[in-house]
Amino acid sequence: MTITTTTARAIIDLDVTGDRINRHIYGHFAEHLGRCIYDGFWVGEDSDIPNVRGIRLDIIEALRALDIPNLRWPGGCFADTYHWRDGVGPRELRPQIANTNWGDVVENNHFGTHEFMDLCDLLGADAYVNGNIGSGTVQEMSEWVEYLTRGDDSPMARLRRENGRDEPWKVPFWGLGNEAWGCGGNMSAAHYAEEARRYATFTHNHGDNRLTRIAAGANEDDLDWTRVLMKTLMECHGCTLYGNLPYQAISFHYYTHSGSGINTEDAAPFSDEKYYETMAYAADVERIVRGHVAVMDSYDPDNRVSLVCDEWGTWWNVEEGTNPGFLFQQNTVRDALVAGIHFDVFHRYARRISMANIAQTVNVLQAMVLTDGDTLVLTPTYHVFEMNKGHQDALQLSAHLRQVPTARVRGDDLPLVSLSASTRGDTALISLSHLAVDADCAVSIDLRGRGAKVSRARVLTGDDASAFNDAATPDRVAPRAFDTVLRDGMLTVTLPPHSFATVELELGPEHPAIEREDVAS
Repeated sequence: MTITTTTARAIIDLDVTGDRINRHIYGHFAEHLGRCIYDGFWVGEDSDIPNVRGIRLDIIEALRALDIPNLRWPGGCFADTYHWRDGVGPRELRPQIANTNWGDVVENNHFGTHEFMDLCDLLGADAYVNGNIGSGTVQEMSEWVEYLTRGDDSPMARLRRENGRDEPWKVPFWGLGNEAWGCGGNMSAAHYAEEARRYATFTHNHGDNRLTRIAAGANEDDLDWTRVLMKTLMECHGCTLYGNLPYQAISFHYYTHSGSGINTEDAAPFSDEKYYETMAYAADVERIVRGHVAVMDSYDPDNRVSLVCDEWGTWWNVEEGTNPGFLFQQNTVRDALVAGIHFDVFHRYARRISMANIAQTVNVLQAMVLTDGDTLVLTPTYHVFEMNKGHQDALQLSAHLRQVPTARVRGDDLPLVSLSASTRGDTALISLSHLAVDADCAVSIDLRGRGAKVSRARVLTGDDASAFNDAATPDRVAPRAFDTVLRDGMLTVTLPPHSFATVELELGPEHPAIEREDVAS
């Protein structure tokens, strides 16, 4: 592996703002899978682990520190086998069901609609409920929306009150099935597009609750799937007659690995070659986003339909000795850098991307937190979310890399620095990912348009790219302060190998740009 240089140069125009970065890009995902719900979020009211109405308290506190904007539930593949009436009413009377997707275990449905909405309330997060198209019915989905969001004396509102909840909830986001091309029904794009229109038509807005209905979109770069969904939506006369489209967003899923496929290699340890291949696969999300955006732009130049990446993250082998169907994997510095790369891409395409959901929040895949009994560990990925939370609902800033080190990976040049920036009021946040596994990188950033001073700078890295946190060493990978130099509008930082960094700025008044040939050339 040959690195061409260990310096990088960039320009950020502090007075040139773009689209707003939707806070929901920092969304999360909680499926009935492994130990995400049970033994994760839900421990039960009789547990010795501190809890609020059965929901684990330390997880609530950890996620609230991220300003978690939304939570997707109950799946995933599980969503298209889930019948919501099984999960309401007295817990001791709820029927058991078989979770045939994940571990083929039997669960008791103690965590259902009321528990999930209570969880969202405790988190201060919006609910993203994924409905069942695969094995459900239009009526079932329609009644679930009514049960959740209607406030008068309708049949489902009465049932909700009988089950202990008087007032309706707010549910901003509604998923129309999941992975309809696979576990959600093995449908063709054309068939699913018709189903999505039909189901969406009967998921009504009740009272002042307004749903953003999200059609189950493509796997990775299947642009034909997106094209069929957009064409079916936009060429439907009845759909567009009154200006209210049946669904308002289309999703896609993208899981990162080192090129051999999901669930084929270990989370740690790994070779330098596999590390760089993973970084290249993560960076390829930009090509995939760009393709979906181009298709959507061709049918919808006015951005009426948004793009949602409601499953993303790394997918490695399960940890030795754990249930293969539970998808429990370790979380390293490498995973944190995958997150940093994704967020930079999501920020750049904020015009079209309205939401993204990391898979998943607790104990599954690229999790925020891992639990073992009463012990909770914050992962390196958690820290990326925390360091980056200042981008939520901020305005993009014009940010350009003019010189960047590269590494040759599978015949292509992989840029070894990624960055994005945003502003809110008189503050700005710069995020930097440095991917070189064995070299520092001196980054010079020309800050133009406004005066600035550094209020805080933090870096996240480890002894090596496979470093992770556990109960014995919970802070092995954690943010620490690092030095910066800001002189005459030129910010200089030296990034250690395999690191993620953020620089927070206080902004002053606008000032004329200073031309610097060594940066601008």
